Amino acid sequence: MAAARLRPGELVVDLGAGTGSLTLPLAEAGARVIAVELHPGRAEQLRRRLRDHDVVVVERDLGSFRPPGRPFRVVANPPFPQTAAILTMLGAARHLIRADLVLQTGVVRQLEAGERRSTRRLAARWVLDLPQDAFVPPPAVATSLVTLRPSRRR
Repeated sequence: MAAARLRPGELVVDLGAGTGSLTLPLAEAGARVIAVELHPGRAEQLRRRLRDHDVVVVERDLGSFRPPGRPFRVVANPPFPQTAAILTMLGAARHLIRADLVLQTGVVRQLEAGERRSTRRLAARWVLDLPQDAFVPPPAVATSLVTLRPSRRR
């Protein structure tokens, strides 16, 4: 969260919000949050848990989510099987300011090297590697935090 450097009032999208482990701190930091979650039970749990915060829960598959039509940020630990769809969506998003994502370390390296065609319009910067014990349950692969920003070549 600290690496994201959020400002109160910013519109932030949490892709694959799950039970809200990022959504709640984002809302408590003063962000206006769109939490995208496919699972109906988790989406309803998020709605109840965050009803007193500036959070809208969107029950939708990440592959069909359309990004906001106004400036927004993304702070998310999305499901790894959705990585390609998310990167394609962010690469095409007209109003993206910045995305801070937890992804597989191998994908982060590909992004930094410019090896993913869907994200050529984004500049990637590795931020840090994350220990597996930071997650419950721990992932089976190495993970890293990456920041994506629209490149000047847009």
